[in-house]
This record gives sequence, C-alpha cells and structure tokens, in this order.
Amino acid sequence: MTVAGGTAPARASDAADAQARLCAWLQRHGQGGAVIAASGGADSAFLLDACARVLGPQRLLAVTSRSESLPPGELDAARAQAEAAGVEHEVLAGSELDLEAFRRNAPDRCFHCKDALYGELSRVAAQRGLALVLDGTNADDLDGHRPGHAAGLRHGVRSPLLECGIGKDLVRELSRQRGLPTWDKPAEACLSSRFPHGTEVTPEGLVRVAACEQALKDLGLRSVRVRVHDPVARIEVPAEDLPRLLEPGLRERAVAALKAQGFAFVALDLEGYRSGSLQEPLRAPPPGLVRLGGLPAPR
Repeated sequence: MTVAGGTAPARASDAADAQARLCAWLQRHGQGGAVIAASGGADSAFLLDACARVLGPQRLLAVTSRSESLPPGELDAARAQAEAAGVEHEVLAGSELDLEAFRRNAPDRCFHCKDALYGELSRVAAQRGLALVLDGTNADDLDGHRPGHAAGLRHGVRSPLLECGIGKDLVRELSRQRGLPTWDKPAEACLSSRFPHGTEVTPEGLVRVAACEQALKDLGLRSVRVRVHDPVARIEVPAEDLPRLLEPGLRERAVAALKAQGFAFVALDLEGYRSGSLQEPLRAPPPGLVRLGGLPAPR
C-alpha cells in the first residue's frame, strides 16, 4: 500500500516504538502546555492529536496563520483538526507579503516567513502562559534546503517528531492506526514555493497558482504542483499519474485551464513530482556537468 507523497507504511513494531518515544517526549517536556503550529497537513494533525491525548487539550492552543501562501482549504482543515482533538484554535491575521525579504524570493525566503510566524507564536504562548511552541517538522524534512528550520531554532521552537526520529512514513502509519483522515493526505506546501528564486511573490501570482492547481485537482489529480516559469506553467504530478494526465480529453482540459490563467505554454515535467524541485539549481551539478557563467554546461 502506498500513499501520495510517501512510501509503504512502516512496520507495526517500528510504529509502536515511535509512539512510545513520542509519548515519553511529550510527558517529559510538555507539562507546561504548548502552542502548536497547525498547518492543516498530516504532520501537524498527527502531532495535535498526540498532544491532546498525552497532555490533555486544556493546556494546548492550535494556531494557524491566515496566509496568502496557504493552499486553499488548509485553514479550514486546520480548524477541523483542532476541533476533532478538542483543542482551541486561533487564527493569526498577519501577512508574510508585508515582508520585503519574503516578496523578493531569495533562497532564504522561508527564513523570513517562519521568523515572523514563530515570533508571533512565541508571543501568543507567553500571553497564554504556555511553555512551548511546537511544530510538525518530521525526521525526513531536513533532507533539502530548509532555511525555515533555522528560524525555528532561533525562537526555541521544538519539533517532537524530528527529535523522536519519526519520519513521514511513521506519521502516516500512526495516523492510520488512530483513524485520522489525514493519514493519506497528499503533502502540501506554501504556494510561494511554486516560484523560482528571484521571481517576486505577489498576491496575484499566488491566486493564479492556487487556481491552476485547483483546476487540476478538479480533474481528479490528488497531488499536483504548478511551477511558474512565465510564460510557461510546468506541471508536476507523481510519476504514476503521468500517463493519466496525457489521456485524450484530460490533457486538453488541463491545458485549457492553465492557459485560462494567462500562461502561453503548458509543460509536463517528465521527472514527476518531487518536493522542492525549484531548489535543485541550488545544489551541485550532476556528474558530467560543469558550471559556466553560473549555468550547467556539458563537458
């Protein structure tokens, strides 16, 4: 059995060990209560449920930022997850687009967003008399370029899943065992991650990307990214969905939907979906390539 954005679920023994480690961590560190950064995704939903079970919901507060970069529906999802866990939910009204350093979209964009968010969460925690700020970073999340994690460290944010060595597969398996509807939810990410570094992030651009991805989901694609390379829209879907997107009828509808958002060309990435694909130029060139003038060129 596989899930979108993951692999086969972990073994039952691994899941049991992970559950025990997480419970012990929460009992050791969480007695002073916590603010939990609730994004609406599988990781924070699982953490929220675990905290409510181990610590009780009365000393917890789930907080979500009403962000223009938040994919549509994720705020409602976070609210529903908090309600299911019996935890109070608060929405922050700030905007990362107020930050010039965020809008200019340099490789450290996520640091500035998370720095502002975690600063607000720390303020809320102090105001409520709660000892910790927790997020859902898991043990697989530090494989790539993650400047947002540095912002968390700066503000003393704790990541129980990461600290307990619990990766995405274990989160999904433990969520399945708990009957959480997020156990197979496709991974989502901030909509600003659809723009190459150096391309300004604007409200109009975020709305455009959200509309494109929603149109593709309406065609039955559960996991999808639309990367913006104006005038080209580059679609990423899991490799197993590539043939489906090329089916007659569906292909034409997908092209029409994205051209309706102002793109002149629509491309399908044959590598398929992979998290953080726009970070690939930041990494070393593959073997056989050298960089000339900042661009890879064949030897």
